[in-house]
Amino acid sequence: MSYVTHADLGGREGYGPVVPEAEGDLFHADWEPRVLALTLAMGATGSWNIDASRSMRETLPDYAQLSYYQIWLAALQRLMQQRAMLYDDELVAAQSLHPPAPVARVLKAEAVPAVLAKGSPTERPASTAARFTVGQHVRTRRDRVDHHTRLPGYAHGRLGTIERVHGAHVFADTHAQGLGEQAQWLYTVVFDGQELWGAEASAGLRVSVDAWEPYLEAA
Repeated sequence: MSYVTHADLGGREGYGPVVPEAEGDLFHADWEPRVLALTLAMGATGSWNIDASRSMRETLPDYAQLSYYQIWLAALQRLMQQRAMLYDDELVAAQSLHPPAPVARVLKAEAVPAVLAKGSPTERPASTAARFTVGQHVRTRRDRVDHHTRLPGYAHGRLGTIERVHGAHVFADTHAQGLGEQAQWLYTVVFDGQELWGAEASAGLRVSVDAWEPYLEAA
């Protein structure tokens, strides 16, 4: 089955203007904080990883019709159904009807502040030397891939310059597919706006993209 992302909207037209919201305006309905809490609590069980959850969100067929937290809730529902943690009859009844599925970990309420403060670092020991150095010209891969990826579509096949080397980090592409962390070197690549958007881009515009080594080739 072909992987189709509905979330890679950068540089695409037809979605209307971006309307900034007030800083700190986090929720728009009473149920939204509960969805955030549910998603964090289930993620903490270790039943899936963050990249798998992102992949599930961005492939929802009705992605464009859903609000931000509706997307989170729909993806959580699918992840749980895939793992026999949630059933259709429970959704209809709006209550639990089956014995709970075992989980590796449970996030207790009293542990939430410490867990959130700690975060989930993604840096890992490097198994190879970095291929690229600061100041080197690189080109992003041109081809589309049939799986989750963090390389935005507008940056495919574009010429940029390495601005920073971040070390080796969990590779989202394989992690989302259940193929392991396969840590790869991660770089900040800077692109001239006109390289991305053409002559209509504002002069002096620069765009930075964090890109793993498999996304890049020497220019």
